[in-house]
Amino acid sequence: MILYKNGSALIDGKLKRVDIAANHGRIIAIEQEIVPDEQTEVVDCSGRYVLPALVDIHTHGANGYDFNSADYDGMKKIMEFYVAHGVGTVFPTVMTDSDETICRQLELIAKLAKEYPEVKGIHLEGPFLSEQFCGAMPKQYLQKPSFDKFLHYQKAADGLIRIVTVAPELPNAIEFITEATAHRVHVSIGHSGADGDTVRRALSAGAVSFTHWGNAMLEMDRHGLNVSGAALASNNAYCEVICDGKHVNKDVLKLLVKVKGIDRVIGITDSIMATGLSDGQYKLGVNDVTVTGGDARITGTDVRAGSTLDAYQGLANVVSFTGLPLAEAIKLWTVNPARMVGLHNRIGTIEVGKDADFILFG
Repeated sequence: MILYKNGSALIDGKLKRVDIAANHGRIIAIEQEIVPDEQTEVVDCSGRYVLPALVDIHTHGANGYDFNSADYDGMKKIMEFYVAHGVGTVFPTVMTDSDETICRQLELIAKLAKEYPEVKGIHLEGPFLSEQFCGAMPKQYLQKPSFDKFLHYQKAADGLIRIVTVAPELPNAIEFITEATAHRVHVSIGHSGADGDTVRRALSAGAVSFTHWGNAMLEMDRHGLNVSGAALASNNAYCEVICDGKHVNKDVLKLLVKVKGIDRVIGITDSIMATGLSDGQYKLGVNDVTVTGGDARITGTDVRAGSTLDAYQGLANVVSFTGLPLAEAIKLWTVNPARMVGLHNRIGTIEVGKDADFILFG
C-alpha cells in the first residue's frame, strides 16, 4: 500500500487536506487521517496539491518523435515526456498517411499500450477528411469514409482505436458514423466544411465531439450554421480546443467555455515532435515543419502543423485565459475528456475505487 499524506487534494471540486491510500493502482481510502502500518510506503505531500492526472486525447508526439514515424523506442521517449508533464492518460494520435504507415504505427502503439498503462486508446485523425480543409493532412492519402477500411485499421490497432475524426459531408460519412458508434468508437467531426444540417445529421448518427474546434473547419458565418457554429449550438457534443493561444485566441477560448459551458470543452495539445525542444526543422507525418517562436507551420507556408504545447502549460493557459480557478479549469484536462471517451469510472477525479492516477503539484 502507498499512503499519500498531508496533501491538498482536489476532491468533489474543492481542495481538501486529506490522506489518500492506494493499493495495486487503485484508491482504497480517502480520509482526514490514515495511520500507516509497517508495510506502508508513505509519500509526504505537505505543501503540495494532489490533482487528477491530466488526459490528452489528441497528441501526435513530443521529445523529438512522431507517432506516425517513430519506432518502438521512439514511442517510449514520447511516453516518458508525457509522464514527466503530468499526463496520466494519453491517446496517441495517428494522422492521415499511407495505409502501410498507418497500420504499422497502429501495431506499434498497441504494443506500447501493453507496457504503458497511460495509453488507454488511440485517436485516428483521418484519413476520412475534407480535401478543402485538410490542414496539415497530406491530400494524396485522403480517402472516402469506409467502415471496412476502418476495421482494417482497427485490427492493426488490436481494437484500441477509441476516437476517429471524420468530415461528415463526405460520401457515406453519415453511415460510417452510425456504424462506428455502434461499435463503441467515438466519432469526432473535423477537417470539415460541412453545413449546419449535415452536422446535425452527424450528431444524430452518434458523433460526440469536434476536433480542434476553430481549426481546419469552415469558419462561423452570420448567414447560417456550419461546423464551427453548429458545434457551439449543440447541447451535448464536446469541443476539443488547442490551448496554446495561437490556434484559438485566448479571448475566443474564454468565449468558447462561456458559450459551451465548462463541462463540454476539452483541452488538447495537438503536440508534435518539436514539443519540449527548441525552434528548428521537424516533421509531422510526411510534412516538413518549421518551428519559429514555438509556432509550428508546414515549411514554406502559413499552415499550422500541430502545436509545441505540453499539457501542464495547456492547463496553466486555461487558468490564465479564462480566469477560472484551478479546480474548475482542470475539468478541461481531466473530467471532460474522461467522460467523452467513457473512462470516467476510472480516471478524471480522485475517488475511492478509481485509478490512483494523480499528480503532485507545487
